[in-house]
Amino acid sequence: MNILLCTLGQTWAVIPEALALLDPDRCPLYKRHPRKAFIENLRREYRLEAVDELWICTTDDPGLDSGLEKLRAWKRTIAPAMPLRIWRTAEVSDLADRESTAQVQELIYRAVLLASRHKGENGHLYLSLAGGRKTMSADLQQAGMLMGCDALLHVIAPPYRQMTPKMQEAAPASFQSPLEPADLEGVLPLVVGRGLRSELLDIHEHGFPDVDGTHFPLPLASEDGEPLAWTRKPGSTSLPGELERREREGSRLLGNFLQAVARDERHESWRSLYRLPPARIAQLRGIRLSDTPGEWITRLPKADLHRHIGGCLDLAAQRKVGRAIWQSLSDKERRQAYRQVGPLLEQTAKPWAWNWPELLKQGVRSHNAAALLVEASDEQLERNLYQETEPRKGLNDGPRGFAAYERPGELSGSATLSHPAALEPYLRALLDDARKEGVRYLELRGSPQKYRRTRQQQIEFLRRMQAIAREYGGGRQEIELRFIIIADRRKIHKLGETVQLAVQARQVLGDFVVGLDLAGDEARDSDQRLKEIATHFEPAFAECIPITIHAGEGTPAEQIWNAAYRLHADRVGHGLTLLDQPRLLERFRDRGICVELCPTSNDEVVGYDAASYPLVSYWKKGVPLTLCTDNPGISRTTLNEEFRKATEYWPDMSAWDALAILKQGFIHAFLPAEDKERMLKRMDSLVYDLLEDRNAFAITHRQR
Repeated sequence: MNILLCTLGQTWAVIPEALALLDPDRCPLYKRHPRKAFIENLRREYRLEAVDELWICTTDDPGLDSGLEKLRAWKRTIAPAMPLRIWRTAEVSDLADRESTAQVQELIYRAVLLASRHKGENGHLYLSLAGGRKTMSADLQQAGMLMGCDALLHVIAPPYRQMTPKMQEAAPASFQSPLEPADLEGVLPLVVGRGLRSELLDIHEHGFPDVDGTHFPLPLASEDGEPLAWTRKPGSTSLPGELERREREGSRLLGNFLQAVARDERHESWRSLYRLPPARIAQLRGIRLSDTPGEWITRLPKADLHRHIGGCLDLAAQRKVGRAIWQSLSDKERRQAYRQVGPLLEQTAKPWAWNWPELLKQGVRSHNAAALLVEASDEQLERNLYQETEPRKGLNDGPRGFAAYERPGELSGSATLSHPAALEPYLRALLDDARKEGVRYLELRGSPQKYRRTRQQQIEFLRRMQAIAREYGGGRQEIELRFIIIADRRKIHKLGETVQLAVQARQVLGDFVVGLDLAGDEARDSDQRLKEIATHFEPAFAECIPITIHAGEGTPAEQIWNAAYRLHADRVGHGLTLLDQPRLLERFRDRGICVELCPTSNDEVVGYDAASYPLVSYWKKGVPLTLCTDNPGISRTTLNEEFRKATEYWPDMSAWDALAILKQGFIHAFLPAEDKERMLKRMDSLVYDLLEDRNAFAITHRQR
């Protein structure tokens, strides 16, 4: 709703003159104005809109009765009709002393406060300073500057003796249609500014009233133009007085507010957000993430620290990679691959045998995988990659175990990346997906040793990835891509080679390779095996390569202890059983060891209900954590969906909480300190710019 609020003295005609600037269709007074172009430009520049209601504040002076009657008569003639609400100060007819002036000021301030609430979140408030005594106009302007308004209007008019008889008489009929240029001589509507609501108004201070309609009430006048007589109750707090006090004590109030915000937090949000107006901070802290529109979290910059290259692609992207491989093959290679997978392609009505991926390993696996991706129908691929393992919850406890979770990735990862033609379309597809999710920093992890045979080929594979990422990352939607090399604890005899690959790749490619991960079945980690693993990791420790360990994914907290103490993990992937070891949890908190939670895959692998997932407990106990996708193609998720999934486990997660979690992703990136600080500052500025403009980044919500 749009409201025009005016003060009124002896000249009622200033009301239609102000309305004509906002609503030329309903009130076309300036249609023939000599400066019509100037007036139209004002409307465009300040984005002025037609109003829905007209509000008037005036005094109880009997001399105004005639003007008010003319105003009501004029209002009845305009179309479409609009509500007219009028307030008069009871028993205050003249601003002759301090008490009467204060009473009028109180009415004006409360009317602005009431209009600010009545217009709604998307409405506009316009204030006209053209009518009434100068003190009334000054009070209205000051109220608008403190409580906010979209435009402060004024109308320049010539002295009474210089007006045409028509303007002097000011009959209601004269203001129903366009005025003549001669009548408009010296009359010019102006916009003299806007009012930005003071952030001090939204601070709750114990012992003092909040600036709202409960503590400073004003009844809503009837919409038929019947004046409502109002007086402030004796002993009640003055609204102008309270606003003056807040302005006087502004620094202290803001300091106390921010101190209260910080006292309630275990994790700091983006630094610049503490500069937002208190009302904006309170809104972000008070709205549940689940009540924000889907695009809200999407537009925010995000970091994903746990995403496997082998499980990134959805089915459509897998097909594109398959076609790229297929097009590079000779006719002979295609025939061989087609013969190999032919028995699967012929099975159109029933599922393939569970061990069908073994068939791909007979011959050239990437050729066979490409044949399936190109030749199989959508129904066949959907059934055998996804439907065979539904419902995807707690799969570790099912008959197929972890293999059921991995099944949707059988035609991606090492099945295709071993072919040279796959890398570029593969990487561009996953970067496209990350860009759409709003990911600005991505730590991708994988095993180059599964895609290339020799060390030099593996280094070249990573170098090519780096080049593609650099080429892709330019422009407005920049994505910084880094890589973590995975060592498989199931192949302990290969660990030394993998660690040496990470060391050499870091030396050759710099900070593109940012870390080393230990993955695989952690249940095998006996004390003796862990000692052997730690020995293999010594070169990585010597090179100071950051370490992340898959641990605690459905296994006891002891496995997380081993990661933290024996293998010097900087982060832990999943880490779902920390609550079983409170002292270890405290260690994570105190040392800043970050837990990479992946809500969707955690649910698919282990199976969780709202009460058992550790997200809320970790966060409230101060444990660093970040939300990640793990295998978005396998789990059919995005980083944005991971935040939505998290709200199933933490229904009261606020937008402010989500922002702090987003920051954790950047804080715990495996980047050198200087690069990380530069990235944090850039992301901090971007987040602030997005959230500071409420119109451009609004939240439509239901408050708790």
